[in-house]
Amino acid sequence: MEENYELARWLAGEMTESELIAFQKTPEYATYSKIATYSKLLEAPHFEEDVILNTVVHSKKTTTKVIPLYKSWVFKVAAILVVALSTTLVFQFFSSATETATNGERTSFLLPDTSEVVLNSGSEINYKKWNWDNNRKLELDGEAYFKVAKGKRFEVATSLGKVTVLGTQFNVKNRNNRFDVTCFHGKVKVNYKTREIILKQGESVTFENNSELNYRTETSKPEWLENKIIFNKEKLLPILEEIERQYNVSIEIKAHHSSDLFTGKIPADNLDLSLEIIASTFHLKVQKTKTNKIIIEEK
Repeated sequence: MEENYELARWLAGEMTESELIAFQKTPEYATYSKIATYSKLLEAPHFEEDVILNTVVHSKKTTTKVIPLYKSWVFKVAAILVVALSTTLVFQFFSSATETATNGERTSFLLPDTSEVVLNSGSEINYKKWNWDNNRKLELDGEAYFKVAKGKRFEVATSLGKVTVLGTQFNVKNRNNRFDVTCFHGKVKVNYKTREIILKQGESVTFENNSELNYRTETSKPEWLENKIIFNKEKLLPILEEIERQYNVSIEIKAHHSSDLFTGKIPADNLDLSLEIIASTFHLKVQKTKTNKIIIEEK
């Protein structure tokens, strides 16, 4: 500390003659003397303040474009999302489409070629949207009415048989072991196992357990579209199953399964009347519970 004090006094020229003589005899003096000599040779450059200020004010600012790290990650995430979205869209485009009508409801929809379809209660349709115009084929489980737009072959496949048309209106019903087809306009080709027939407007066919029943219809569309359920020589069990589908109820049968056949209509919008018609036809009695359950018993 004392050494620094002496150096400061020497540089400031504040030492007495005796102090200067003593300081010059120290080992550090030679080094300090050289530093002082060279320092005097260093001259600061001359600055013209006005010129420098004017240059700074009027000079163009050049900035380096820097992309923040978070933005580079945003670009990467966006690219990943684009790829993922494209993959999802492609998958949806090539995958099968499914239309369903649960018990107690009906579903109407258009196919890619504007063909109209109405699904009856408890039914399902599967088809592929991709290349639909060249491959108009769908799978039906249940019952549906079709109003087909003109075009290439239109095919409805079921577990029991298939229907092929070019442009027409028809109804297909596939329940248990029974396969019903009705043509309302144009012509349809029906395949059931090894059997192939052509139906014209107003003609119907029913296949059940290898038996075939042909009959005519005078209506221009399925009567279930107008809340009327039509049965043609139906047994008790499939009739009750249809009531379950239409009204979304559960029916328990505590009666002998009659072999009698029913031909006629019941309403699809009045459960009590429907049960009354069936009960009187098959000589049964109906009991309704609070849990939306119906019990069918012998009289």
